Amino acid sequence: MLRSLRVVVFLLLLITIGFFYGLTHRENIFPHASFISGSRILNGSFMLIGNIFNPIHGWENITNVSSIEASTAQEKMLLGIRTPPSTTTVNTSSRSPSEVLKGGDGIIFLETTDRMQPPSLVLCAIESAARVYKNQPVVFFMKGLSNTNIKETVKRNFPALSALSNVHFFPLRMEELFTDTPLHSWYQKIIPQKQSYWTHVSSDACRLALIWKHGGIYLDTDVISIRTIPIKDFLAAQSSQSSSNGIFGLSTHHDFTQKCMVHFVQNYDSRIWGHQGPQLFTEILKTFCEIPKFIGTEDAMCGNITFLNPQRFYPIPYPAWRKYFEVWDRSSTFNDSYALHLWNFMNKEKLTVVPGSNTLAEFLYKEHCPSTYKTIRRN
Repeated sequence: MLRSLRVVVFLLLLITIGFFYGLTHRENIFPHASFISGSRILNGSFMLIGNIFNPIHGWENITNVSSIEASTAQEKMLLGIRTPPSTTTVNTSSRSPSEVLKGGDGIIFLETTDRMQPPSLVLCAIESAARVYKNQPVVFFMKGLSNTNIKETVKRNFPALSALSNVHFFPLRMEELFTDTPLHSWYQKIIPQKQSYWTHVSSDACRLALIWKHGGIYLDTDVISIRTIPIKDFLAAQSSQSSSNGIFGLSTHHDFTQKCMVHFVQNYDSRIWGHQGPQLFTEILKTFCEIPKFIGTEDAMCGNITFLNPQRFYPIPYPAWRKYFEVWDRSSTFNDSYALHLWNFMNKEKLTVVPGSNTLAEFLYKEHCPSTYKTIRRN
């Protein structure tokens, strides 16, 4: 009887020692346990009590970072969890657009709608530019991008672009952008809902203000880059004696962009498609020179601006835009082109790249935006 009583006392003593040892060990692990949910602490206590012969076995599970999910950054810090380095680089730093584009050599894209999941052509355009202009910032201004959770939004919506270290994302704030430009007075009195082509008109205005303030190259989001443009101040001929405004590059505060902004405000008419775009550029270019007719693949000088041959960006003219979505016979090499404009505005049928279709568009995706193409194949 006495022997049995001793055994019981001994077991009770072991339980007591194990319990208090576990509490002491827990306090050493969590000196600030208020950051951790009470349910986890209670569960740990039950594990301690429920395993008499190995009183800290349950806490070994808790200290094993692979067996617990910390729900806050504070918990991760307390548990000693190190977040593995991300495989993507999301450039949404605290630097302003002016700091990123201060070199005057940036490649600028725009999204003037609120959409945050643009079609693959937009992603391909940006990726191809980032790969061609590896040592230059490629900046995507998005109206739908807010200042909150930019990094997470970009990683979620643009995983392929996030992996490119020279791609930067910024919210598009028109009021701020147009400040200190001739466009500001126009923007303050305009009523967007009453404009026939507001998405396009606002884009026409934004690209002028951005290039005037920062310099660099502007590209439409349906332009796939093939090779670098070796000229700094240029306009792109859409056809002979007609300029495009979908691709152009100018120095900061260039007199061409200044004249365009003044003309934009003085002769504004949103009812006419392209009035503030290609038509405006062509009219202002006429003040620099008599626009030449192209005969071969030569470029032309127009004042202090190089007027690039239509072959540089528009070897396939807009009436023939469907060729991009037809089987490619490889007879067209595009050796005279720096980039290709896919005429997305004409694509009312919403034709897109289909893996295995052997179209010209598919070839361009494979060659110049492989990450975007892989995503299309995977999905």
